[in-house]
Amino acid sequence: QVALVESGGASVQAGESLRLSCLASGDTDSIHCMGWFRQPLGKGREGVAIIDSNENAIYPDSMKDRFTISRDNAKNTLYLQMHSLNPEDTAMYYCSAQHAFCTGGYWIHQWATYQPGYWGQGTQVTVSS
Repeated sequence: QVALVESGGASVQAGESLRLSCLASGDTDSIHCMGWFRQPLGKGREGVAIIDSNENAIYPDSMKDRFTISRDNAKNTLYLQMHSLNPEDTAMYYCSAQHAFCTGGYWIHQWATYQPGYWGQGTQVTVSS
């Protein structure tokens, strides 16, 4: 079992930056792929970025410009650096992990939709204009 705890969510102004963290505990050696997902109020969950244990990152096309995912395996911590935030980025941000190896494209969409693996409770990001 793996437990995930997100932190770093806040209320910010448009244009500001924010970094989210996710601390993993438990059977972390078996985790290969980790990712960030977000869910605006009343909408579906979508993938923001995923990263494998060798720190190879994959981003959906819509997320490439302003988000950077990173991972510190020694600290069992996943990060999401967000720049130039705008009100459309307002959402609950979730950390997730799987034993599976990372695959891009439609697999990220499937992960967001069916939500396999382990998930944290989320951290709220609110961006005001």
